[in-house]
Amino acid sequence: MGRVTLAKRNILFGYVGQLATALMSFVLRTIFIRNLSEQLLGINSLYTNILSILSMAELGIGTALNYSLYRPVAEHDTEKIKSYMQMYRKAYGVIAMVVAGIGLSIAPFLKYLVKKPGAITVRQMTLYYFIFLFNTVSTYFVAYKYSLCNAEQKNYIQTNINTVTKLIVTGLQIAAVVLTKNFLLYLVTDAAVQLVQKIFVSFYLNRLYPYLRDRNIRPLTKQESGEVWTKTKALVLHKVGDVARLQTDSLLISSFIAVAVSGYVDNYNMVINAVSNFVNIIFNSVISGFGNLIATESREYQYRMFRVYRFFASWVYGFAVTGFFILLTPLIRLWLGDSWVLPFSAVSLILVDLYFKGDRIVLSNFKTAAGVFEQDKYLALIQGAVNLVLSIVLVRRIGLAGIYVGTVVSGLIANVTKPIIIYRVCFDRKADGYFTDTAKYTAATAAVIAALYGISRPLLSHLSIATFVLTGAVITVVFNGVFFALFGRSSECRYLVDLIRNRKR
Repeated sequence: MGRVTLAKRNILFGYVGQLATALMSFVLRTIFIRNLSEQLLGINSLYTNILSILSMAELGIGTALNYSLYRPVAEHDTEKIKSYMQMYRKAYGVIAMVVAGIGLSIAPFLKYLVKKPGAITVRQMTLYYFIFLFNTVSTYFVAYKYSLCNAEQKNYIQTNINTVTKLIVTGLQIAAVVLTKNFLLYLVTDAAVQLVQKIFVSFYLNRLYPYLRDRNIRPLTKQESGEVWTKTKALVLHKVGDVARLQTDSLLISSFIAVAVSGYVDNYNMVINAVSNFVNIIFNSVISGFGNLIATESREYQYRMFRVYRFFASWVYGFAVTGFFILLTPLIRLWLGDSWVLPFSAVSLILVDLYFKGDRIVLSNFKTAAGVFEQDKYLALIQGAVNLVLSIVLVRRIGLAGIYVGTVVSGLIANVTKPIIIYRVCFDRKADGYFTDTAKYTAATAAVIAALYGISRPLLSHLSIATFVLTGAVITVVFNGVFFALFGRSSECRYLVDLIRNRKR
């Protein structure tokens, strides 16, 4: 199967899975809010965030090994694949133990991280936390096997398994909340189903790739293992910096403002992530395809595909952010009521970061596929430090918006530096054209947002489902019409049109 065919399959199954899980998650969140407290919603958000931080222990070895698998998979070198997978399995076993140890050591300090917990006792906090920790630690004993599917560009296998699991979990959690209003049962239900899924995945992937059970495995050479560890060392710095920049917002909100506010923010993030996940299915589905392309195609062809990839991301993320600027807060008002609405300043900063995140995803995915990890290994640390310092200083002065000022500023550092590195290392070019394109795409998106904001105010002055849908239709027509009028004749847009018409391989 070709790269495009596999990418289409990954995208199709990804969309089906995302649509199903997004709808079920929306129903579950609504039932959760109506039956359980704001503090429990905040606890759920905070613990998810803490465990994301603990996942820093993975330290990028999975990314480095995934990159190392692209060539032996493309060459059908089974013996080499077995060697890398053995290394992966051993590394993840150690990581699971490290995460468990660090996680247990954090438990005594939970009471200091949860501000204004309401009726939730320290004992309850700790018990809930241990369930979250168990789910995270147990994942490491199976997750490494998915890397082989993904290296073969068969991401849909993981997507389908996760979709079925999520639907079962969500259905059972809805029943638990409605019938018992018990948060502990809500968590235990998830843990039990996830455990069954992990056992199934282990057996299923062993049958799919029977050589994973072979005991006669040649160890990697010092050069091969050394390359993995060299990339991993660089990725350690990326991982630490990314955690400091991306995974600390909920922790800061809970510690400096109130744990319930973490739940308010999480409602917005749930809507944003539901849409973003649809978008990211496309971009994440082609990472392994890029790895294959880089291993087999010329540098000039790689450059052309990168420009197409980036143009598409700017269009899609621009459209998504335009819709969010106009409709996100009205959606929260329709769904939950005015009492759950966040300040406009904080929401605007979240959406500005989301827009530029689209460019960062393109850059990061191409870097990952190309194995470019060392050239900017200190960048993420700088970003993390900038984010933490600005967020902690400003949250005391301007509240919630201060946290997101740090997020936006630290993110823009990567938007400026990563293109320079990628263009120099991967394409042997200067990045001037990249920044020119950025200015064009950003200016077009900002102008459309400003125009639509004025157009939408009369439509949304009497908010209802009908006016919400009508406004969404206007945004869709205006944004895509303007973007196509401005950029429809570009080579990148023509390539995409031809691809849709099946003229490209």
